[in-house]
Amino acid sequence: MAVRGIRGAITVARDDKEEIYLATRVLLQEMIQKNGLSAKDLISIIFTVTPDLSSAFPATAARDMGLSMVPLICTQEIPVPGALPLCIRVLMHVDTPKTQGEISHRFLRTAAQLRPDLAATD
Repeated sequence: MAVRGIRGAITVARDDKEEIYLATRVLLQEMIQKNGLSAKDLISIIFTVTPDLSSAFPATAARDMGLSMVPLICTQEIPVPGALPLCIRVLMHVDTPKTQGEISHRFLRTAAQLRPDLAATD
């Protein structure tokens, strides 16, 4: 098994606690399912949010999904002018037999423009 990083991002329509929680759950479920993972495969998860999101911690949504034993941390993206607003990004560290080329990174909603080469197409 190897430690791999899985990237993901999703946008929300507005800075709202429930919307942040829902989007985070959608993204995490997609990342876990598309990579054939379970909670025991997760090493840690780093969440970042753009400066315009301050109503909730995405890590709370992860804990509510049952990922309470996985180390989680939230931080804020640097405020680069012109950057995609209202965006939650994830870097998930996992233990997996997959090669780096077999990892399915997930960029959903408007966040697909961040990495069109990795955007979810299935």
